[in-house]
Amino acid sequence: MNPRKIGVTEVALRDAHQSLMATRMAMEDMTGICEDIDKAGYWSVECWGGATFDACIRFLNEDPWERLRTFRKLLPNSKLQMLLRGQNLLGYRHYEDMVVDKFVELSAENGMDIFRVFDALNDPRNLEHAMAAVKNVGKHAQGTICYTVSPLHTVEGYVEQAGRLLDMGADSIALKDMAALLKPQPAYDIIRGIKETYGEDTQINVHCHSTTGVTLVTLMKAIEAGADVVDTAISSMSLGPGHNPTESLVEMLEGTDYTTGLDMERLITIRDHFREVRPKYAEFESKTLVDTNIFLSQIPGGMLSNMESQLKAQGAGDRIDEVMREVPVVRKDAGYPPLVTPSSQIVGTQAVFNVLMGRYKVLTAEFADLMLGYYGECIGERNPELIEQAKGQTKKEPITCRPADLLDPEWDELVEQAAALEGADGSDEDVMTNALFPGVAPGFFTTRDEGPKSVGKTKEQLEAEKQAAKEGSSAVREPITYRVSVGGRSQTVRVEPA
Repeated sequence: MNPRKIGVTEVALRDAHQSLMATRMAMEDMTGICEDIDKAGYWSVECWGGATFDACIRFLNEDPWERLRTFRKLLPNSKLQMLLRGQNLLGYRHYEDMVVDKFVELSAENGMDIFRVFDALNDPRNLEHAMAAVKNVGKHAQGTICYTVSPLHTVEGYVEQAGRLLDMGADSIALKDMAALLKPQPAYDIIRGIKETYGEDTQINVHCHSTTGVTLVTLMKAIEAGADVVDTAISSMSLGPGHNPTESLVEMLEGTDYTTGLDMERLITIRDHFREVRPKYAEFESKTLVDTNIFLSQIPGGMLSNMESQLKAQGAGDRIDEVMREVPVVRKDAGYPPLVTPSSQIVGTQAVFNVLMGRYKVLTAEFADLMLGYYGECIGERNPELIEQAKGQTKKEPITCRPADLLDPEWDELVEQAAALEGADGSDEDVMTNALFPGVAPGFFTTRDEGPKSVGKTKEQLEAEKQAAKEGSSAVREPITYRVSVGGRSQTVRVEPA
């Protein structure tokens, strides 16, 4: 009997560097290896969406639409995959339905094939229109379950959620474990439950981070339960708050009833490429390697490195443990939302405020909106005292409808706004860029012609550091005393460090 083929989604071009180095990797460090990635045999290549759009214009002076077009050109044989935040698209608020339609249409035109659509609260009302938009342009709509753990989250609940996604027309189901919380047995139970309830031909993709140290075993149990595709990152861009190594998965399946069919020689080439690239971004890397405290805090990989940066900027880098203990408190008060963009940032930032200023002395505007229902419904009850506090702070009333139902058509207004900006080229892509990040896009448009910039260190800088370290290793680091005899007379000579 031939081994069952397990598809692999490589995440080195998106989620790996988002989780390991705050999404700072420049396009120049990815283009040179695209041919090998394209020919390695992956089921798909995740390369866009998530925080990359924001990072491109905020830090790299790089047009994210041009990034997508470049990947499409350099990866002609690959299915390109992106992460889409449902009604939030790639921004941090809800957009009305026509804007959602337009974004999906533009993404497809520029080269996207697979849309992994999720909602931070697992509210199906925030997924439905985006899923329909993907289907309308003839692309692969992957409905996503954001996995989390709470007294209210159950295997049966996740299986039911998969059914709702399939009813929306999902071509596949993604089980998304953004914080490395998915232990082997729950993974097995959820996947078997979905397969047995909706049919063995229901495609299930599994996405795990590696921060807690248990999830390579989780991937094995998921495969045994019937998972069809798993996400990994090439080993030189893996582990820590990132993902499990691609090559480790390949080796793990050797001699079993499963195979990836990946070209190991290509994988080694890809590994070596990113091994050279990664040191350039060392200043952005999270120091976390394995952290089982995340089973309590539930902080996802991308959030961890950004939270550390946030605290350091406030001169409070030593208080990360306090914040991690505060996150579960805030999450419970908010009704147990899964922690994934943007809910992770909302809950995480409120936890930082609580630690630095006192618990709920100040509510962020986003946390107040979360408490009032403007991001959607959570599985649990929200703290009624905080709802009242949010009402008083924002002068808004709580809502129970789909948040996007409150929005007026806005595309024509967005077109007018972009037309007034210096450097904007009048394209729908520029309109969308400004719609997603109106605080950042105007500045980007004025500098775009200067071309992309890398925020990492150059090869020359890295070589200079190596040389300095080599020379410094033989330098005097503490006083040394010598006894020197000259002409029968003894002298003491003391050498001080430079």
